[in-house]
Amino acid sequence: MFTPWPIGFVSTPYKDTSDIPKGLGTRHDAEGVITILPDFELGLTDIEGFSHLFVIWEFDRTQHFELLGTPPADNRRHGVFATRSPLRPNPIGLTVVELLHRNKAELHVRGVDMLDGTPILDVKPYLSSIPSESLRRGWLEEAEARANGNATVS
Repeated sequence: MFTPWPIGFVSTPYKDTSDIPKGLGTRHDAEGVITILPDFELGLTDIEGFSHLFVIWEFDRTQHFELLGTPPADNRRHGVFATRSPLRPNPIGLTVVELLHRNKAELHVRGVDMLDGTPILDVKPYLSSIPSESLRRGWLEEAEARANGNATVS
């Protein structure tokens, strides 16, 4: 096992979890700033060439976990590993953000869904060779179909 430590922190408009948009059709368009600590700033070299980034972060205000829960997008219970719940055995979050620009140790991004002051554990360029038509969305597709009045999903 390893002990993670923050490489930086994020500034966002969200002060409380109730402020973060959730549920079916939610879009994460809020902008924020990821500030990388001075010891790690050199690691941002050449990051400007990427449009999107994976941001790995800590649910630092979570005190416990639940293996089953009812997400805001559905009225049925699902396993924690099939959701984006913050109540996880290892309180690690993953978000894809759009990189708007870099200013020294600051990454200005769009698409934040974490609380203001959240510790950032890692940043990686978003790379995927999976075509969008090959991706499946699991129970979320079924929940969306029920919300739209469709009994089944094709």
